Amino acid sequence: MADEIHRRCVEVAYELSPLLAEAIEHGGPVALSADDGQPLAERLCRSIAGQQLSVKAVRSIWARVVEAAGDAPLMEFFNEPNQDALRGCGLSRAKARALCLIAAEARAGRLEADELRMLDHAERSRHLTALWGVGQWTADMISIFYFGEPDVWPEGDVAARKTLERLTSPRRKTQRTATRFAPYRSYLALYLWRHVDAPPV
Repeated sequence: MADEIHRRCVEVAYELSPLLAEAIEHGGPVALSADDGQPLAERLCRSIAGQQLSVKAVRSIWARVVEAAGDAPLMEFFNEPNQDALRGCGLSRAKARALCLIAAEARAGRLEADELRMLDHAERSRHLTALWGVGQWTADMISIFYFGEPDVWPEGDVAARKTLERLTSPRRKTQRTATRFAPYRSYLALYLWRHVDAPPV
C-alpha cells in the first residue's frame, strides 16, 4: 500500500514540478499509521505544550510536567489550582490554561478517542477546535498522527507550506496544489517534513 501511494504521489508531483517529484521520490515510501497508544487528552495536551517550540525544549518541559504531577494522573493534575505549578514547568499562561480546560473535558467524558475516530477530519476538527486553546494546526496533527488520517493537508504548518511553495512556485496556492494529492494529502505533508527534516512535535 505504501509503495502504491508513493508511486501515485510521484506521478502527481511530476505533473506539478520536477523539484517536488525528486524530493518525494528521493527518500522512497513513507509510513503512516495511527499512533493512539496513549489517551487522546494526554496527546492533545502534549501537542499544545509543544506549539512553536523545538523538540528538545518540549521534551524538557514535558519531563518537568510529569515530575511535578508525581503519582497523580496527568488529567487529574491538570486543574486550575495547579496552573502556577504548570507555569513553573515552563508553560505559558495560555498553554497552562488550555491543558487544564482539556483535562476538564476529559474528566467529564467529552473527549473520547473512540467517538472522535468515527468522525471525518472536518467534523473532528470542529469538535477539537471548539476547545479553548486548540487551533486548526493541533487538530490537523491529531488527525494525521494520532488517528492516522491519510488525507489531511496541514495548511497552517509553516514547514510543510513553505517547502511546498519552494518546490513548486510561491505564486501557486498551496491548498490548491495539495488538493491534487487527494486522497493522500497527509502523505504529501510527511514527504515535505522529511525533505526539510522538520517533523512536527
